[in-house]
Amino acid sequence: MQRQTPTVVDRGTYRDAVTPWEQQEWRRAALDWIREGLAARGLRVTAERWRVRLRPWSVLVRIEVTDGADVRSVWFKANPPGSAFEGALTAALARRVPEHVLEPLAVDAGRGWSLLPHGGELFRDALERGAADIRAWEEALRQYASMQRALLPYVDELGRLGVPDARAAALPGIFDAAVAANTALEPEDRTRLHALRPRLLDWCAELAATGVPDSLDHCDLHDGQLLRPAPGRFTFFDWGDANLSHPFCSFTVPARRVRERYGPQALPRLRDAYLEPWTGDGRTLPGLRRALTLATRLGALAPTRAWTRLFPGTHLPAGDAACAEWLRGLWSAERP
Repeated sequence: MQRQTPTVVDRGTYRDAVTPWEQQEWRRAALDWIREGLAARGLRVTAERWRVRLRPWSVLVRIEVTDGADVRSVWFKANPPGSAFEGALTAALARRVPEHVLEPLAVDAGRGWSLLPHGGELFRDALERGAADIRAWEEALRQYASMQRALLPYVDELGRLGVPDARAAALPGIFDAAVAANTALEPEDRTRLHALRPRLLDWCAELAATGVPDSLDHCDLHDGQLLRPAPGRFTFFDWGDANLSHPFCSFTVPARRVRERYGPQALPRLRDAYLEPWTGDGRTLPGLRRALTLATRLGALAPTRAWTRLFPGTHLPAGDAACAEWLRGLWSAERP
């Protein structure tokens, strides 16, 4: 088989992004690893013209393969050091909650590489063509919460894979680091955030006392991070921003997306759909709603750290601007 370099490269708006793809030795090693992983699964590349997507936080290669009958796409992903745990985490999730995630075809945890199968239609695409609506969002979050509950016994195991800690006790440190490092905050923003810190400590203490155990937080659970392989079924993927945290922090991002698309009136049903799997064990729905309100507020802190998980040598002013927006949201109301 001729081994030519893929020629279709998408850099998006990140023309100057630093990625290892530009290193010939790295690229050759990655392509050889992809071919070996595919061959081990009985898959053959149908064309050498692979599609490469370069971003400051990942290298993604789409490859058309065949098993002798069907032709389908698979994906290679390379993570930077800050999210190199993703491949190992994806493999662990496939063992623990296989009905909710993709099972990788191959993983090299040391190099932060993974090879992933086709998992069905993107939820975003189903929404755009009218095949899904707010009720599908509710079911997706219900299934996601069930997955989080199933992962409760394995939190320490996931931590040993390198998944970052964003539990309540760690949030004040994340807050301090985010405020200190951000270049997009105005002086008045910093003054307001420093004044907010004592209240933030109270929120963290209250959240830790809710009695809901910590679990896995996807941290960027929007409609482009969900697959819909069939009506009523959802698969969760792209775990490079994940943290260990109070599980309800996961509600922060989907709540924003649903509010933008359907308006604030859609949020109460979405909230209760997510909370339904957490009822029982003496927990009341009003108490869970209060915990969710706290976690949704504090869940804004974890994304501020996700922007630091870039390939070395990369700094994105847009990341600072996005983090500043999340930080300003902390004082959007006097109390959560």
